[in-house]
Amino acid sequence: TLVRLVSMLERPDEGEVWYGDKRVDNLSKKDLIEERRKIGMIFQNFNLFSSRTAAENIAYPMEICRKPKDWIKKRTEELLALVGLEGRGNAAVSTLSGGQKQRLSIARALSKKANIYIFDDTFSALDYKTDAKLRKALSEMIAETKATVFIVAQRISTIKHADQIIVLDKGRIAGIGKHDELLKNCDVYREIAKSQLSQEELNK
Repeated sequence: TLVRLVSMLERPDEGEVWYGDKRVDNLSKKDLIEERRKIGMIFQNFNLFSSRTAAENIAYPMEICRKPKDWIKKRTEELLALVGLEGRGNAAVSTLSGGQKQRLSIARALSKKANIYIFDDTFSALDYKTDAKLRKALSEMIAETKATVFIVAQRISTIKHADQIIVLDKGRIAGIGKHDELLKNCDVYREIAKSQLSQEELNK
């Protein structure tokens, strides 16, 4: 629900939604579509086009933004390599595993340099090595573009180094802060962290 409100797929019954210094919950449908083009979104069910190949799925957002064909081809190849799908550009989506589809959806979201990236439990089907590799690449991209990244996750390792972590418990905010602060001040977060991380990882 929170992700759908942040992405403006749902309009709030009360309150406001702002992207930086711009309010967006009161925009017309046309203006809202323009704002959404500045967002890279990945949801749990991937939303990939079955009629397109892996490469064509990645290329789609760039085509919508009318990027040059040569630039699209080069960027698509870079992203396929980034997510470990080199040589699978011509593969039909139906031939990919769940983890490969998730990596493809991440590549598609990263295909345009967005102002905001929204990842809804996007890393859950990835092995830890791929998860770490993609998070590192994401961090480098954020440093370059100054984008805001909104991640919904159940793995502490995925969000451990976030600038701000919001802990939700039964639909309510149980804590807000950085990893170290929440370990000290938020019982819900501390219990989750202890169930997933070793003592050595907790102290890092």
